[in-house]
Amino acid sequence: MLLERISICFGMAVAMFAVTPVTAASSERESELHQAAALGHATEIRGLLAKGAAIDARNAKGETALLIATHANHVEAARVLIEGGADVNAKDKINDSPYLYAGARGHNEILQMTLAHGADLKSTNRFGGTAIIPASERGHVETVRILIAAGADVNHVNNLHWTALLEAIILSDGGPRHVEIVRDLLDAHADVNLADGEGVTPLQHARQRGYSAIETLLVQAGAKG
Repeated sequence: MLLERISICFGMAVAMFAVTPVTAASSERESELHQAAALGHATEIRGLLAKGAAIDARNAKGETALLIATHANHVEAARVLIEGGADVNAKDKINDSPYLYAGARGHNEILQMTLAHGADLKSTNRFGGTAIIPASERGHVETVRILIAAGADVNHVNNLHWTALLEAIILSDGGPRHVEIVRDLLDAHADVNLADGEGVTPLQHARQRGYSAIETLLVQAGAKG
């Protein structure tokens, strides 16, 4: 009986010893993958994936290699990862995904790739907003157009009770880029009278801020108040 127990324990120890180097090597590969993504080293990424690095492994922040590459707008690195099957909707601990981050930051080449590889247009960030809302706020005209063409909901309401149209007014400087975004949103059938959580309409916000060009567009689109 004693010999049997010793034999079992010895077998378990041998098994653990055999597995540990593999696990350590795997963890090291993923760490190298994240580092390569941060630096935009597409060739190195391709090599690490060929060696078996887990493409969607997370770091301490919950970020995948693709999200890390997207942060720095490393287009070729992102391309290698996406074409290798990286999840374009994988979220980190603050609810950013490659798709959402690319949209919010106007990283249009990466955004287009995520859209071509299954981006979830309904996914939301930590503020409950879809990608088109921060894109509108930040004045990314071409990004907004890409998202509209992809079928993004222009009337989605985030946790602040704001739509893309409202953010393009409330959080903007009322300049030419935001005028174009308001025009594009209205052309895409944004609800011109959908008010914020306090009942203030887009037109009222535009008038309060003296954004006359935006006010004109809203009135032409049937805004009331």
